[in-house]
Amino acid sequence: MDTQVLIIGAGPTGLTLALDLSRRGVPFRIVDASSAPFAGSRGKGLQPRSMEVFHDLGVIEPVLASGRFHMTMRAYNGREVLREWDVHEGRHPTTDRPYASTMLIPQFRVEQILREALPQPVEYGTALTSFSQDDDGVTAVIGSETVRAKYLVGCDGGKSFVRKRLGVQFVGETREDLRMLVGDVRVSGLDREHWHSWGGSPGRWLALCPLPGTDLFQFQAAGDGEPSFELYQRIIRERTGLDDVVLHDATWMSLYRTNIRMVDRFRTGRVFLAGDAAHVHSPAGAQGMNTGIQDAYNLGWKVAMETLLDTYESERKPVAEWLLGLTTKIMTSGDPFAKRDDETLQLSLSYRTSDGPGLQPGDRMPDGKTEQGRIFDLLRGPDFVTLDFPDGPVLVRPDGYVAAIGRSAIDAYFGANPVTQLHHRRVAARTAA
Repeated sequence: MDTQVLIIGAGPTGLTLALDLSRRGVPFRIVDASSAPFAGSRGKGLQPRSMEVFHDLGVIEPVLASGRFHMTMRAYNGREVLREWDVHEGRHPTTDRPYASTMLIPQFRVEQILREALPQPVEYGTALTSFSQDDDGVTAVIGSETVRAKYLVGCDGGKSFVRKRLGVQFVGETREDLRMLVGDVRVSGLDREHWHSWGGSPGRWLALCPLPGTDLFQFQAAGDGEPSFELYQRIIRERTGLDDVVLHDATWMSLYRTNIRMVDRFRTGRVFLAGDAAHVHSPAGAQGMNTGIQDAYNLGWKVAMETLLDTYESERKPVAEWLLGLTTKIMTSGDPFAKRDDETLQLSLSYRTSDGPGLQPGDRMPDGKTEQGRIFDLLRGPDFVTLDFPDGPVLVRPDGYVAAIGRSAIDAYFGANPVTQLHHRRVAARTAA
């Protein structure tokens, strides 16, 4: 084998997978057909669960330094401020939820942080042109090179070559009535302390959101047509009614067509799909980039250990189904900037297989304080961890979800999945005084 895992696509999904594999010492290559990193802000909202992932991967500090919490929304009629609100009002860090609300951070900065943490570079300008698989691995042609890998993961976006080559169905619909012009722009006449919006009807709304750490605003507007500087300039002038809000530059522009689709399977043999290659949807609620990050986080340890691989689909497909329903509901609600809840923060997502009160297998392990330190710090790393609490042990998976509770259940888990015992450590977790 030339490498163990060949990752196709270097967006947030592919980069998260690469970083997770790198800390496990798993050989990988990550390639992208584009000649350079994507420079736009398709996504700009990082959810608390994704921040917990980045805490575990060791990149949370630069992420937090690059973003902003609790930006106030401001709705206008011309220059008149109609109302101000914070969609995350009242949400603040707690002991078990250290990241309590969505953080604004441009996608290109998230990708930059992940790239800089990798021990090897992304291979840009390297397109996947064909692949085939057998019982032992995958043979892929990337650029002018033929590569042999044990596994291939398609993280190559909504138009995924990997998905199409596999013949996997992309089931769903295209909503022609839900189109949006987006872009990264430089605008004068607006402060950078508010997320500004105009438009009293669904077809006339315009939003300009400052992108933290830059001099750019993200432009979002209901509309259609070929994106151009002139079109965006006209929309700003007409919908704000203000002469002093002036568009000066646009570094990226696009017309977003709402596709609500997901694959009928996440795995075919040794080839997996993750992120937008597996599910696309409305951008409302800032879910897409985050769900891709968590697809990768779910898959990374399973590919590395070469165990429980079938559970990738059984765990992530229901999340994708939930995602499509949630984002469509938000987009068609008439108020896409309404107050958020635990669902949109992705803290309530669970892989439970049975109901019950309190913490259950499949639930996210909450943070907390012990005499040995923060629970999230005790869990940080690529292994299964048994937290030996005074009232009984809890086995936590490498992705921070509970695998089993109680000694007999933990022994049974390892008995059913013996290879996982090789990636296991125990930590005393006496409650902090």
